[in-house]
Amino acid sequence: MTKGYIATLLIFPLISLILNPTSAQPASAPGPAGPTNITAILEKGGQFTTLLRLMNSTQEVDQINNQLNNSNSGVTIFAPTDNAFNSLPAGTLNSLTDQEKVSLIQFHVIPKYLSTSELGTVSNPVATQAGNSANGEFPLNVTASGQQVNISTGVVNATVDNTIHSDGQLVVYQVNQVLLPQSIFGAQSPATAPAPAEAKKDKSKPTSESPASSDDVDTTSNSATGPAIDQGMRVAFVGSFCLFAWGFL
Repeated sequence: MTKGYIATLLIFPLISLILNPTSAQPASAPGPAGPTNITAILEKGGQFTTLLRLMNSTQEVDQINNQLNNSNSGVTIFAPTDNAFNSLPAGTLNSLTDQEKVSLIQFHVIPKYLSTSELGTVSNPVATQAGNSANGEFPLNVTASGQQVNISTGVVNATVDNTIHSDGQLVVYQVNQVLLPQSIFGAQSPATAPAPAEAKKDKSKPTSESPASSDDVDTTSNSATGPAIDQGMRVAFVGSFCLFAWGFL
């Protein structure tokens, strides 16, 4: 009786394993997380509508996602809030060409993952996706003072307010101003001052005394000596007449 009972206890689990083989297998491990999506991260932030619109219109979203999925360098993004864009002078974005909008967004993207501690030790100027940072076109200088990270473009000075996302591959920092590159928003050289107007000549006062003409001098001389010559001839005629008359007497 005891042996039959024990055999029954052993047989039923064996039959259960045969009929349900999957129940004995351990649960499969969860699959790897999907690729990082910058659009989803900014949408979750809730205050980056303008930045997202520009990223989509310039196709910078595709470029960022492509680098995240095909490079080990990572990406750092400085994300201005909607308030930062609203603080720009009216019409600033509309005045930009399509290429300038691309450069503006790329100026906010560093093709390398920079942690908060690395922001304070990075070599300046920092290279961005916008292009050359060495010749004054797209210089971006990042410095740290205590816990505050400052960003200077030569046009504006911004600060990092918060870290929106960081996973070792992508880091998104919220900044309080739109980073304006010098090549697009740099101060224009002052206009050349107009040449001073030439002083008008006073026609009432001759600039130089005109010398008297020789004709004028001769005329004056003749008019002065003419009467004297006539008078002398008259005296001589009278004298001769008197001598002639005296001879007859």
